[in-house]
Amino acid sequence: MARHEFTGTANGAEEPLRKPQLRIKAKPFSKGTLIIQLTLGLLAALTVYGFATFDYKEINLFDGIRSTAVTIKTMFFEPHLKHFTFLEALKQVIITLGLAFLTTLFGAILALFLALFAARNLSSNLVSMVIKGGVAFIRAVPTVLWVLIFAVAAGLGSVAAVIGMTFHSVSYLVKAFSESFEELDKGVIEALKASGANWWQIVFQAVIPSSITYLISWTFMRFEINFAVAVAMGAAAGAGGIGFDMFMASGFYYDVREVGIVTYFILFFAVLLEIMAARIKKKLRAKV
Repeated sequence: MARHEFTGTANGAEEPLRKPQLRIKAKPFSKGTLIIQLTLGLLAALTVYGFATFDYKEINLFDGIRSTAVTIKTMFFEPHLKHFTFLEALKQVIITLGLAFLTTLFGAILALFLALFAARNLSSNLVSMVIKGGVAFIRAVPTVLWVLIFAVAAGLGSVAAVIGMTFHSVSYLVKAFSESFEELDKGVIEALKASGANWWQIVFQAVIPSSITYLISWTFMRFEINFAVAVAMGAAAGAGGIGFDMFMASGFYYDVREVGIVTYFILFFAVLLEIMAARIKKKLRAKV
């Protein structure tokens, strides 16, 4: 039988004890919420106004959507190789992977050294602010602009692409690595200092071993980003690789079917890199 708890009342009767009701507190309406809502409403209104007043040059919107759908269907459902062979395409993808690997390797090595001085718990506040401010400026400039800047001295090609991509990779990884180092318990560093350990001993005995999983994870993430950037640099900066073949197929041969097969090559290797990165991260977490 179910048991009920009773409580007395003023007239002596007994009633079942009621459980307290949960009350959901509504978030108070604030000035910040109002500004966000007004901003979103204004952006939505401007979007509708832009579509309504845009000069389509006598182009029917629905005809444009239909022709785009036909182009996508032709690109992805009727791909073919015409101006280069399968082995040549595979070779170009390997060149793109090599470009991404080199820039990631150089960037990770330089970023590891700079991140040690950018971490506040390992360096002075002044040095940390200078390094973090410098890499923040570098990150604010897109990679393609850095490549074009270095192309002034080195010329368009793989050299300018490697330097520009490495430059941006260093700025990205310095931020990631330094934040990983700053998460280390201060008590560990103080205990090592008290035992007489110097700065390099603290770095190699405590900082890097405790952060190695994060370092590898961030490095692989940057490698995936650099692969996508290397494809774009092959077309924009003449760095070669599969990106240049895509540029030739689309901008020179006007062959959307060949663009489709190149896109499949890029997607296949991008997914393969993602699977490899996920497995490596899983093994690292299992060891920890």
